[in-house]
Amino acid sequence: MSISETELRDVTAQNVSVTHDSLAVDLVDGRTITVPLAWFPRLENGTAAECANWRFIGNRDGIHWSDLDEDISVASLLAGRRSGESSNSLRRWLQERKPQA
Repeated sequence: MSISETELRDVTAQNVSVTHDSLAVDLVDGRTITVPLAWFPRLENGTAAECANWRFIGNRDGIHWSDLDEDISVASLLAGRRSGESSNSLRRWLQERKPQA
């Protein structure tokens, strides 16, 4: 059994929480999606303050972390999709985050 694209598009979020090892998104239909933070390396490498600084995008069908330049859709979480960022892109991003001496 697969989830239709319509069903994925119609699901919206009402709350987001990030812990040291997981991302949890509460949906308006009462479900909570919890995934390992390791699926999203930018969140995993973010500070608690950066991870707490999120906002909904679209019609509450996505989440944006401006400090981390990360966007995650509810549909992607429901489909079990991890970050698609390449290792080279992540490496460049991590290097840019290092304080300049």
